[in-house]
Amino acid sequence: MSRAVTITGTRSTAHRELTSYAELFTSYLAPFADAGTRFYIGGAKGIDSLALLWLAENSEAQITVVVPGTVRQQPAEARQAITRGRGRIAEVVELCAPELGTPAFHARNRWMVDRSEMIAGFPLAGPRGESGTWYTINYGAERGKAQLIVPV
Repeated sequence: MSRAVTITGTRSTAHRELTSYAELFTSYLAPFADAGTRFYIGGAKGIDSLALLWLAENSEAQITVVVPGTVRQQPAEARQAITRGRGRIAEVVELCAPELGTPAFHARNRWMVDRSEMIAGFPLAGPRGESGTWYTINYGAERGKAQLIVPV
């Protein structure tokens, strides 16, 4: 069975040990991370980079990294994760937005969700907010996409 999953999550990850993210991904992503699944990942720092590296090392899933501009415009942490995962990344999509701001990041997130059946969201724990993670989760909900939400 072929499926596609968008991963979205907070860029703020320093409040937890790295091992706890690996445990979360093992619990919540591993059941979907077989060779028949394509994961769309936003190519940012934080959850995007951590999930990319975890999937590259622990799954047979196809990985597509999507950036709003170019990979060169991404933060150093994200560029390093893309470089480390390069051998396992099936595709890098550069959307080449003329300006990197909220509209470009939302457009990237919509692009990923529109190609997915499911959204795996890892927002900061607490009330729903106005973050890009919640924007993506809500956009998926509006389109009837299955959701897995794991507060971190």
